[in-house]
Order: sequence, then structure tokens, then C-alpha cells
Amino acid sequence: MKMHPNELFFYFNPTHSVDKQMRAYAQSIAQHINEINIEKERITLTGWQTILEKLNLRPKDLLNRAHPDYQSKIAGKTWDEEGWLNILTRNPHLIKAPIAIKKNKAVLCITPNSILELD
Repeated sequence: MKMHPNELFFYFNPTHSVDKQMRAYAQSIAQHINEINIEKERITLTGWQTILEKLNLRPKDLLNRAHPDYQSKIAGKTWDEEGWLNILTRNPHLIKAPIAIKKNKAVLCITPNSILELD
């Protein structure tokens, strides 16, 4: 698959208002955006591993611990690395912020300024 050198991959949930705002910021720093709706497009375990390596984060660092589903299904239990990756794969709605990747750099877009780190 050939990619544009300035292509930005934007993993987001379009039903979250913050994700929509971050999407607008993404459009301001890149002309070529590959938008991945994490609710509709399933990301594999390997895909999550690659994203996490670029972010230099653990799977549980991506999750919104205040979400009721996290509290009822995940909190207080012990998970190994593969278990956490399965949680990400099966519960993408628990991700606390969009993820932007450009070239070999990635950011978890918790604040609007975080996406500017890719420019």
C-alpha cells in the first residue's frame, strides 16, 4: 500500500464531540487524512500493538477509567498484555481520546495542542 509522505492516520469515535473537534485540528495540519472510525473499523491485536509502540503507552493508558463499562467489566481485575489488547479490540468506545499518527510519530490527542506535536 502506497502512502502519501504527509498522510495522517486519525483513529477516532465520531459520536464523541471531543473527537470531532480534534478531527478539525487534524485537518489543519495535514492535507491527506486517513480517518479510521474505531467504532466501525475493527483494529486487530497487531494493529493495537503497533499503535501502542508508536505512542509508547500501555493498553490500559488508552482507556477511559471513568466510563461505566470500564467500571463494571474491567476495573479490579487482573489482565495480561493480550487481555488488555483484547479489551481494546472489543471495546473501542472506551478509548479516552483520538489517536493521530503521522510518519513514525503518534500522539494520544487529549488536548487540542497535542495533535500539533505531529506538525
